[in-house]
Amino acid sequence: MVLSTQSLIAQVLYKISSNSSAAPSYILATNKLKDMTFIDTIPNVFKCFNTCNKVITEFAIQDYEAIATLRQAALLPDSILLSNFFTDEQYQAIDDALRINIGMGLDKLCRMKPSYLTEMFRDELMKRWLNYNEERSMEIFFESVAIQRNIPIYGLDNIGETMYMLFDREPFHWQCQELNKIIEYPEREIQLERTLHDMYNYGRLTDMAYTIKGPDNTSTLSFSDYKVFAKRNKEWVKRLRPYLLEGKAFITLDAIYLGGEEGLLAQLKAAGYRVKAVNR
Repeated sequence: MVLSTQSLIAQVLYKISSNSSAAPSYILATNKLKDMTFIDTIPNVFKCFNTCNKVITEFAIQDYEAIATLRQAALLPDSILLSNFFTDEQYQAIDDALRINIGMGLDKLCRMKPSYLTEMFRDELMKRWLNYNEERSMEIFFESVAIQRNIPIYGLDNIGETMYMLFDREPFHWQCQELNKIIEYPEREIQLERTLHDMYNYGRLTDMAYTIKGPDNTSTLSFSDYKVFAKRNKEWVKRLRPYLLEGKAFITLDAIYLGGEEGLLAQLKAAGYRVKAVNR
């Protein structure tokens, strides 16, 4: 079977409009493993971006005060000792894995919440095994351009919601289980991220959603996260309304939020918006 050139282009850019909107807006599905150069392969993405006068992201954390607040939120309360929630063997395994992969052990990181350590370890796995480069990721490209051009950037989540999503959306005992799981089975995380990346290459956003919530997924990003995303998508549709009514919004969000029957694209359609793929 010979694939056409068109079929090899990932469908990740969508036009959003309604009868009451002054001008269309656009949603770009991103994948953190994709280098900025991938953006050049997306048909009409720069043309669409240049018609917009604002950028919308998951959260817009640009000032030092907000960053300091996030760092403080990642810390455990003084009354909680991380070592009390793991066996000696588990605690040693976590310490060894952090030292090998991150260069710091629990002597320096024991005050951090398990969810923070899990995300830190996952990022390091992606850097080591999947060539993830945070500074070159397509996720940050349009925010960087917006800053250079003095285009306003708005976040769909506020600082409190961002702290909740990053550090507190799971009960503490579950955070500990997830940290133990990623340390014990890092290959599951690598395989999931590789699978999602490969699906993204072909614009298979719905398959990405089903993979995350499916029974075969045993990574730390799983069905419970999918349900949190689905609930948040409903709120995001409401928060997007003023931007979409005004039009000319360029929205960049991780592809895992967009596909499936509870994804943001489907929920925008259900709310009456026209969602159309942008092609050549």
